[in-house]
Amino acid sequence: QVQLVESGGGSVQAGGSLRLACAAYGYSAPFTCMAWFRQAPGKEREKVATIDHVGRTTYGDSVKGRFTISQNNGKNTLWLQMNSLKPEDTAIYYCAAAWKYCGDGDSLSSWYPYWGQGTQVSVSS
Repeated sequence: QVQLVESGGGSVQAGGSLRLACAAYGYSAPFTCMAWFRQAPGKEREKVATIDHVGRTTYGDSVKGRFTISQNNGKNTLWLQMNSLKPEDTAIYYCAAAWKYCGDGDSLSSWYPYWGQGTQVSVSS
């Protein structure tokens, strides 16, 4: 049974940094597309970043230049390095995974069959 487990959330002041991790368990083959999403209160879940099976990355406009998505060589751990955090980055952050190639549709939460439980990130001004 596939499990994605996030960690690393917390509270930080604006301008600070956090590093989120997502560990994958119980999979039969490395995922070909993994992503970070976030959901703030009263808002829809939005894509933060994706990484494909060869390490190509994409980012949402609001985090470009501040966040970095990466994964280990075994592709069983996903990270999100978040720098220069802003209060508007406050949200629950989720990792997601699929055995499909990143591309059309990967900005939609419905595209991913596997999700973690989420980790809270709070940024104060």
